[in-house]
Amino acid sequence: MDKKEVKQIADKEVKKHEKSMHKGMKAGGPTSLDRMKYGRNLSRAMNQKSTGRGR
Repeated sequence: MDKKEVKQIADKEVKKHEKSMHKGMKAGGPTSLDRMKYGRNLSRAMNQKSTGRGR
């Protein structure tokens, strides 16, 4: 395997790993409306909560 093939495989595996690690958030992340409604840190928590994480 040459360097290009190894990089493609590694990139694909890293993306899969990151997706599984961070699957708790909605696709867009906390919006500015969420930030105004809940505040900075709470908007992140509410964004994670809303996807039904752990179910």
